[in-house]
Amino acid sequence: MRPFFIDALVMLLNKIGGLLNEFISIIVFSLLDLLDFLLSHVYKALDLLIESEWKSRDSSNIPVPESKSLVRITCSKQQLEEISDTLYARPTLLSKLTISSSETGNQSNPKFTLGFRTLPSPRWSDCHCKKCTSWCCSMKETLFVKSITSQEVQEDVVFIHGFISSSALWTETLFPVFSQKARSKYRMLAFDLLGFGRSPKPADSLYTLSEHLDMIHDSVLRPYNVKSYHIVAHSMGCLLALALAAASPSSIKSLTLIAPPCQPPGSEEDAMRRLAPRRVWPLLSFGVSVACWYEHISRTICLVICKNHRIWEFILKVVTANRLRIRLIEAFFLHTHNAAWHTLHNVICGTSRKMGEYLEKVRKQSKFPITIIHGEKDVLVPIECCYNVQSRVPRSKLRVLHKRDHLTVIVGRRHALAQELEEIWNSCE
Repeated sequence: MRPFFIDALVMLLNKIGGLLNEFISIIVFSLLDLLDFLLSHVYKALDLLIESEWKSRDSSNIPVPESKSLVRITCSKQQLEEISDTLYARPTLLSKLTISSSETGNQSNPKFTLGFRTLPSPRWSDCHCKKCTSWCCSMKETLFVKSITSQEVQEDVVFIHGFISSSALWTETLFPVFSQKARSKYRMLAFDLLGFGRSPKPADSLYTLSEHLDMIHDSVLRPYNVKSYHIVAHSMGCLLALALAAASPSSIKSLTLIAPPCQPPGSEEDAMRRLAPRRVWPLLSFGVSVACWYEHISRTICLVICKNHRIWEFILKVVTANRLRIRLIEAFFLHTHNAAWHTLHNVICGTSRKMGEYLEKVRKQSKFPITIIHGEKDVLVPIECCYNVQSRVPRSKLRVLHKRDHLTVIVGRRHALAQELEEIWNSCE
């Protein structure tokens, strides 16, 4: 048993560390507020210069899809309601400057602007490689879908990846290790969400919850004639999975949620503050805070990483020969800033006000089994989010895995997770 003075000393050091973290955070984020404001004007000038030049020259050199259904900002009442308040109003120490920058930055505010603007897809700050722009050359504006099927298939399983990820999360980890019996019995469908991976990345889309759900229906459920199915979802994909389950509970056979970011009901700003508390420590929280609060800083990071992803991929292949690691990191690069920024605010933050309604519908209108899996060391999604789901849907089963984080809850236990999923699906018979 430790002496009392040691416990008191530890408490004192923790308190000093907390105060120091707050003090440094105030200074750092004040400087970031100013930097983001300055960058907003830099990007405004560059957008006007480069994209006005794009409009004046022959656009046949840039692949643009025939249909404009994906590349426009509509202003229906339903879509306006789905736009998160945090997308354009993020109160900071320099809130006046921040609000001014968001109104004059690279995105016009659809709450006050009617109609739509024509922007190049991809934009100048996005990658123009064949892999990233393959959707522009296709006549079909559908999601990229990878499936495993056989002649004996009896049931469907839909896999939904999380934020800044792709179908590779499933196809490179679980698909190869499912048993032969499962591969012959279940048709497994994994797809890249709108704006990510090899799916369309329209420059003027708002990436609202409805847009994501509509694309899933139009690209996966309807074309593959999926009537009744199991869902396996990770991170942000859990929000889409719950929305699908709430909209059509009779179609769901089972629901497996891995690290669901289902926050308690509240405003979008409360959700964003819980997700990104504007602290420099721990470093992961600092990174999330920068991504959530600073549109133009995050665009700069995306410009350096995503636009030049082929360079980073080459370096990665030199550094490591681990194929799984390479494929998962490659998936991280394949998105645009516009897609990530709008999805982050309109889906992850914006669904906080709807999540209670979704969970209530799932509780009252369905009986399918719900399994929640969470990593003990997950610092991105607090365990309270899982408790929130379990408290609202008491029949759900929660498993907290020792020494697993947000990603290793899948990647670090592929065979075990595949076996667990098969058991869940078989139990539904």
